[in-house]
Amino acid sequence: MYNLKNKTSVITGASRGIGKNIALNFAKNGSDVYLISRTLKDLNKVKSLIKNTCKVNVKCFAIDTSNLKSVQETMNSIILETGKIDVLVNNAGITKDNILLKMSENDWKEVIDINLTGYFNTCKSVIKQMIKNKYGKIINISSIIGLKGNPGQTNYSASKAGIIGLTNSLAKEVGSRNITVNTIAPGYIETDMTKKLDENAKNNFLSKIPLKRFGTPQDISNIVCFLASDLSDYITGQIINVDGGID
Repeated sequence: MYNLKNKTSVITGASRGIGKNIALNFAKNGSDVYLISRTLKDLNKVKSLIKNTCKVNVKCFAIDTSNLKSVQETMNSIILETGKIDVLVNNAGITKDNILLKMSENDWKEVIDINLTGYFNTCKSVIKQMIKNKYGKIINISSIIGLKGNPGQTNYSASKAGIIGLTNSLAKEVGSRNITVNTIAPGYIETDMTKKLDENAKNNFLSKIPLKRFGTPQDISNIVCFLASDLSDYITGQIINVDGGID
């Protein structure tokens, strides 16, 4: 158990998969959680799960994180209500897979807008008050695809690599203000998104994983909780691979 009591945490992409598990894990460890996704119905399901098991504050916001104005308005409302945002977890992401030869401009732009520009928008919207409070934890979810690449995912790979660059630079900008910024790079994790991969792709991934299993959302959320806790106060600007040792 990590001590996240009295913390206010914002989690994007919180309606399912890794984001949902992070939200549940944060709540179990005592943090108030503010959940962001594009679908309110799915967010409310997560809220109900939390309310049934945890005594923390939970609030949902259905917004598109690629829209800076919407993100700023949401973050400002949270800060107005709570007085602070201690932890920001950027997890929202989509895929629009195709080989570059056949990839449309829209499929490229939409993935970059959500997966990378969305992270810029959330970071920009919380960083001023974190600097003022001289405290903050920003945890960005990237992917091993951002490090290694993958055929048919030039847009996704570029967006995830961009997150790593964003993290490294921002960590240097705000470290003196007691704000840490880190990236987690999951490997193959069993979520709705990765279920879309065909069996050949899945078997290819599995053959390269020394631990001989795919990861779970819990494997990721455990590391996120650690980075959100005070146990990680001297860790910043890092890429933490959670991939079962994949080649």
